[in-house]
Amino acid sequence: MKNFVKEGQKLPLYGVGPVIVIAMAVVSLLGILLSGNILKSGSVAGVWKYIFRIGGVLLILLGVFIWYMGALRSGMDENIADNQLKTDGIYGWVRNPMYSGWWILISGIVLMWCNVWLISVPLINWIILTIALKRTEEKWLLDLYGDRYALYLKKVNRCIPWKRKQ
Repeated sequence: MKNFVKEGQKLPLYGVGPVIVIAMAVVSLLGILLSGNILKSGSVAGVWKYIFRIGGVLLILLGVFIWYMGALRSGMDENIADNQLKTDGIYGWVRNPMYSGWWILISGIVLMWCNVWLISVPLINWIILTIALKRTEEKWLLDLYGDRYALYLKKVNRCIPWKRKQ
């Protein structure tokens, strides 16, 4: 699939998504690799190990669900091709469900390593996600949709799915 699918399309189909997801994956992989030696003191055992693993599985499932709703069930590709702002469905809960899904999924994977030190990895990834989106796609969308997008920014959270503010 091409990044631009239609004549007159103003935004790329994939945006900066692959770069953001790869950056989050690299940070997470680095943390996981370090958890085996340098950060080994943060390893948990006993009941905490089960709590981390159950939390990890739940986050992985939630991440896949959110990504699926944003990527495959929302019709977003058509909205991008037609230069239409998408604000309903999952986009009424979170502005970036595909990125959020990956962020939550990767956070779940990190939890599966049962290391307290790795709890900082989702925060680092959230910072990467926030900075990248503010400097790229949010600027593009604000230029394209103006006040309509500015209002959407105020009502719907960037990364964490939450009920729309009225």
